[in-house]
This record gives sequence, structure tokens and C-alpha cells, in this order.
Amino acid sequence: MKRILSCIQPTGDLHLGNYFGAVKNWVRLQAEYQCFYGVVDNHSMTMPYQAAKLRENTWKMVFQLLACGIEPNNLFVQSLVPEHTELSWILSCVCSFGELSRMTQFKDKTEQLKTGDKEAAISSGLFMYPVLQAADILVYRADYVPVGKDQEQHLELSRNIAARFNTQFAKEYFVHPEPLFTEIPKLLSPADPTKKMSKSLGEKHYINLFGDAERIRKQIRSAVTDTGLETAGSGMSAGVKNLFELLVACGKHDAHAALKMDYDTGSLKYKDLKETVAEALVELTQPFKAKLEALNADKKNVKAQIIESSAEIRKTAQQTMMEVRAITGLLPLRP
Repeated sequence: MKRILSCIQPTGDLHLGNYFGAVKNWVRLQAEYQCFYGVVDNHSMTMPYQAAKLRENTWKMVFQLLACGIEPNNLFVQSLVPEHTELSWILSCVCSFGELSRMTQFKDKTEQLKTGDKEAAISSGLFMYPVLQAADILVYRADYVPVGKDQEQHLELSRNIAARFNTQFAKEYFVHPEPLFTEIPKLLSPADPTKKMSKSLGEKHYINLFGDAERIRKQIRSAVTDTGLETAGSGMSAGVKNLFELLVACGKHDAHAALKMDYDTGSLKYKDLKETVAEALVELTQPFKAKLEALNADKKNVKAQIIESSAEIRKTAQQTMMEVRAITGLLPLRP
């Protein structure tokens, strides 16, 4: 069975963009592949954070992924598998400085941190984190990594590092992980359809997958349709298109077709479109919310289960590191 590795940072609640962009696909892939899904708390340390909040968000992400349908035996917490960071150091010694300096996400996040007095908070970990990301993939010798087109650069670095390791040590050890491209709907902020749905923009700009039903309805009712910048004949506005995208993402193809026909004939009422989208989202999200409540009622056992699954998954990483240590000339952990 081919292996898949995919990870997510614990940055708070999952939103619709996370679900349709990654998690929904993760659930489907479990039936076809051997899957390793990680909550990567080490990665969250690259930006300013509070220790207690990181721990809280890590468990929150674990519980929400389980509520969405991720199988517990496929799920691990990165910091519970220290072989990730061990391999990251080894791989950093075969990755060039130039490759890391070209990574666009480092530049983007550095610009975020340059606001106000935060420039001193830019960490070397933020610069090095793509190597840890490569280690996340390679420590399980994953065959495929589900990605969108915007994530291709990071996977390409992982492939380059794997190739350089193999060349340096004259051994075809690491497989070159292949991208498993997925169709990801481009969901935009309901408050500003010129921007991607994102938590970093504030609460108005994303829809919480586990949010209250009435709040979801309110967000859709107040969703921007026309920005005022549209011109005659310019076609469907970004805000209206976003609402139609949400309908398709929820699998409401008949409702989409009927409302699209109204749009094409000029008879569409935005109120009707918004009500249909809101109810589709409530229908989608309420089972997740109910499952999360059940998991939270059994917190102690769920946490113990994930600690156990992380320990079981760690065995694969330990086997890789035993072999990597031998290949790279490091001493064995046991005589």
C-alpha cells in the first residue's frame, strides 16, 4: 500500500477553507492509502506564540480532525515523534543556504513580522522550517503528498533534499515524494471577496467549521456580493462567485444549477442564493459539531488514544532513523 503524508499546523479552529482544501480529501484517501496525518506543533513555534495556547490548540486540532472523520490510528502529534527533528538536523546539513533563501513563504512571513516592534522576533527556525517539513515527509518515506498548486515549491525542496542525500551518501535510500494534486475550491473571505478565506484576516473573514449555526447564517447573510467596483458586462462578481463555489463544495449541484439559471436570466435574488448557501453550510457542519461534542465528553480516553497512535506511528520513523544513522556514519543508539 502506497504511503501518504500530510500535516496541518494547530492554529485554532478549522475553517471551511481548511476542510475543503485538505481535510475532506484526507478522509477520502484513508480508504486507498496508508496515511500518516500529523498535527505539526513544532512548526507553530517558528512564529511568536504562547506555550499554553500552543498546547491547547494542538489538542483542539486533534479533536477537530477526528470529528471530521480522520481515523485515530492515522493521526499523530509531531512533537511526540522526536525523529522528525533529528532527521531535520541531518537534512539541514545536505540542504543549501541558497535553496532556503529562495523560499517565498519565509519572505512573506518575515514581512508580517516587520510590522511594529516585532522585527527582532524573526527566528532562524522560520528560515529553517522547510527542512523540518522535508523531514516530516521523508521520515515516513512517503510516496505521495496531497498538495495544491501553491504548495508545490515546498514539496520540490523535499525532493531536492532527498536526491542530494542519496547522491552524497551514494545510496538510493529516500524515495522522491510525488505530489498528489487535488482539486481545491478557491474559497474567499465572505467579508472581502478580493481576499482568500483566512484566519489571519480576522473573524469576519472565515467561517468556522464548528461554528454556531446562527453565526454561519449571519455571516452568509452579510456576505459581500458586489463591491461596487464591478462594471457593466464584467461578469459575475467575486462575491457572488464565492457563494456559488460554496454550494458546489457542499455538493448541492441541483441547487447550484437552478440558481445559476436564475443568474443567467437576470432573475436571481441574492437573498435566495444566500439562504440556500447558509442552509447547505449548516447541514454540512452540524454533524461535525455533534461528533466533536461526543469526543469532548470523553477527552481523557481520546487523548490517550492519540498518544498511543503517535507512539505506534513513531515506530516507522524510528526504523528510518536507525537506517539513516548507519548511512550517515552516526553511532547506533544500541550496540
